[in-house]
Amino acid sequence: MADPKKPDPQKPAHSGNLSLALDFGPLLVFFLTYKGAGWLWGPGNPITAMTFGTAAFMAAIVIAVIISKVKLGRVSPMLWLSALLILFFGGLTIYFRDQSFIQIKPTIIYAFFALMLFAGLMRGKALLKYLLQAAYDGLTEEGWRKLSRNWAFFFVFMALANEIMRRTMSFDSWLAIKVWGVTIVSVVFAAANIPMLMRHGLDLGEKLDSDEVGETTPPQG
Repeated sequence: MADPKKPDPQKPAHSGNLSLALDFGPLLVFFLTYKGAGWLWGPGNPITAMTFGTAAFMAAIVIAVIISKVKLGRVSPMLWLSALLILFFGGLTIYFRDQSFIQIKPTIIYAFFALMLFAGLMRGKALLKYLLQAAYDGLTEEGWRKLSRNWAFFFVFMALANEIMRRTMSFDSWLAIKVWGVTIVSVVFAAANIPMLMRHGLDLGEKLDSDEVGETTPPQG
């Protein structure tokens, strides 16, 4: 008989704070390296700053994947996909010295996740549960389906917003909003879903904290 005090090895541990840090960290590294390189070489060398920033971004996402595997014992499918796209489009950005590759990447990530979630919902499955590998004690399948639906629409909105921003803003403005604005909006949206989760069986036996929010915040890459 299993010891009730010991965590179930088959169940992912709550690790929202670390998950959020792994998602946001690489993007913050990109931002700081880009700004630092721009200050070092001056505004006349935006390509150099972008190259250094993108290279740091690629290195940071690889480190994030390794930390996730070592510390959490798993790498969520969302983080895997984000890492692969960052490496692919980051490589194109550096090779062609064209920032549009790194800017279009979020659109592709958001659109892909939206299509995947909608496809799962059409088959009656809540794929967000498997993509995030998050643990929500007591949450019903209906709750997971509604959460998948909400995030699917959110991803559509984010894909459209990214396209508008990258076509109408300077790279510096786009990057600042991507790092700070998009991250804040994602966290707020995740928190806004908590009342709905509570209505669908989310067990609040333990104090609800940032772990629950962090585990449902999608990768910010």
